[in-house]
Amino acid sequence: MKNTRVSEARSRLLGTATRLFYMEGLHSVGVDRIVAEAKVTRATLYRHFTGKDELVVAYLREADQAIRDRAGAALGSGLPAADVLRLIAGGIADDIGRPGFRGCAFLNAVAEYPDPEHPVHQAVLEHRRWFLETVTELLGQIGETPAEFAGRHFVMLRDGAMAAGCLSDPAAVSETFLQGIDGILRSRAISSDGDFMR
Repeated sequence: MKNTRVSEARSRLLGTATRLFYMEGLHSVGVDRIVAEAKVTRATLYRHFTGKDELVVAYLREADQAIRDRAGAALGSGLPAADVLRLIAGGIADDIGRPGFRGCAFLNAVAEYPDPEHPVHQAVLEHRRWFLETVTELLGQIGETPAEFAGRHFVMLRDGAMAAGCLSDPAAVSETFLQGIDGILRSRAISSDGDFMR
C-alpha cells in the first residue's frame, strides 16, 4: 500500500510539473508552486527527485517516451518507410493543432538551459539524436543516395513548424510542414527510380 501511495505522489508531482513547465516555462515555475498544486509535501518531492533539475529531466524523459511510443507504433505498422514517415509527420502536425500548443518542449527547454553540459541540455540532445537517427534510417530505405542530408532536412522542417505553430495559424503551418515532408520523400524516390513514387 505504501508503494502505491509513493508512486501516486510521484505521478502527481510529475503530472503537475509537466503541465506547469510546458505552459509557463521551466525557470518561471518554482518548486513551492509544484508542491502546492500537486498537494504533496516538499519532503515528498525530495524523496523522488534530488531537486528541480532532476524533475525537469524527468519531464523531458516523459515527453521523449511519448514521442518514441508514437514512432514505435508507426514503425510497427508494417507500412513502407515513406508511409511511416508520413505517420510521424502527421503526429507532429496533430500536436501543432492541439489547443494550448506552446511549441516544442525540447526546444523550449534548451533555450532556458544553454549550457551543453547541463543534464537538462543533455536530455534534449539525447532526444534529438534519437529522432534524427530514426528518420534518417527510414529515409535511407527510400532511394539510393545517402540519407543524412534528408534526415537533417526533416528535423529542420519539424523544428521550424514547431516554432511557427504557436506564432501563426497552426493549420497553415501544419499544411506547409506536411508538404515539405512530402517534398523530401518525393526527392528520395526520384533518386531511386528517376520518377516520383506515390
